Amino acid sequence: MSLAERYLRSGKVRDLYRLGDGRLLLVASDRLSAFDVVLPTPIPDKGRVLTGISRFWFAELAGIVPNHLLGTDPALLPAGIVDATDELRGRMMLCREVEILPVEVIVRGYLAGSGWAAYRTSGELCGLRLPSGLRESDRLAEPILTPSTKEEAGAHDQPIDFRAMVGLLGGDAAAVALAERVRDVAIALYRHATTVAERAGIIVADTKFEFGFDPASGDLVLADEVLTPDSSRFWDAATYRPGRAQESFDKQYVRDWLEGTGWDKRPPAPALPAEVVAGTRARYVAAFERLSGASFERYLEEDIVGR
Repeated sequence: MSLAERYLRSGKVRDLYRLGDGRLLLVASDRLSAFDVVLPTPIPDKGRVLTGISRFWFAELAGIVPNHLLGTDPALLPAGIVDATDELRGRMMLCREVEILPVEVIVRGYLAGSGWAAYRTSGELCGLRLPSGLRESDRLAEPILTPSTKEEAGAHDQPIDFRAMVGLLGGDAAAVALAERVRDVAIALYRHATTVAERAGIIVADTKFEFGFDPASGDLVLADEVLTPDSSRFWDAATYRPGRAQESFDKQYVRDWLEGTGWDKRPPAPALPAEVVAGTRARYVAAFERLSGASFERYLEEDIVGR
């Protein structure tokens, strides 16, 4: 079968293909989404950045929780897909198929973005009361879990509290135990990642994780992408100053430009000008190189991360 015949579905960024034997192929495109809308302008090599950074973090975090990654070499794919290997190289992850949990698992260590907006309104985040007097970009005393729903395409995910998260997971005693396990693992992942990123001069302000169950073993598994510029806020530690927005290596640069256009955050989104495309690519590549310690150009040429 060809790659097209194995197509399963597409998300905002990734295309999924079912390979059989409990395996999926995830291919990261150059599509960019903002405010839950896919933008009409791709960012060159963005998919390769996301895959390369995810590979780095899956290896770094494997001692905390298993993950779904089986390999990234196109040679591992069925013979009928060989004709697509040039396009897949650097973008693909061969993964175990897992049962994804119906909740977005977000961990915040700093007050930014929608978290900052919610705090200014109510002094709370997802049912958690925070100390008064915090400023934008302030570091929180401890990382916190701020889950959200998973809405259909075109709708905005909604923040929820821990009790609502339990409800999405089934609402019974087993769901409480699962929610507590997910919270504890997610915060452990975040803590370890912040330590690693700080050595590279990057602050991980917040990040979103995807978890699922391996149907064969029943294990909780880290899935999808992990700690990328799409799923995280990466700030430059050298210029960090609380009380304002921060210089970042993520898609906040694009969000800021979109906010300035007066766009109502409903499809269709405006096209990005060339300078915003170039600036976004440069920020993503900088995040890749700082975190992995590898040259992005070398990654493009050899498909190697951190070697």
